[in-house]
Amino acid sequence: MITPGRILRELPEAEAAALAASWLDVFARGVHGMRLKAYLWHVFSGGGYECLSGKEALTAYAAREAPEYLVLSNNRKTAFVTDQRPDWTYMGDYYVFPPNFAWTLAVTHEDGWLGGPYFATHRDGERLHAANLAQIRKRREIEDARAKGWT
Repeated sequence: MITPGRILRELPEAEAAALAASWLDVFARGVHGMRLKAYLWHVFSGGGYECLSGKEALTAYAAREAPEYLVLSNNRKTAFVTDQRPDWTYMGDYYVFPPNFAWTLAVTHEDGWLGGPYFATHRDGERLHAANLAQIRKRREIEDARAKGWT
């Protein structure tokens, strides 16, 4: 099972479907013929978007932070928001990414067999990652101020 940390919000099915469409717009725009309706991660295994795979993917994932994490199931019906980087302990098909799509981790039921998991960054990923880090810093500053009784 996926270990998500604290779930902040479960998304309704329509919102999960819209989130999947946005994910496809970022990571699979203009890609055809890869059976993406079956598995979104085919964009990576089929070479449609540059990515890391296997242990390199997990190392890259461990190095990224986000203010929140979205977790989307491959069936595009289930999604939730969590405040901690999910641990990928379940052999299933799901995707983890920050709300600004700076990067994504695609976990597949075939991890270790056909090259998964996969980690990819947005084409403007460094700027988006910097924005995520700035938001995290700001949140921590606010938490520190509250702990000191300043707010």
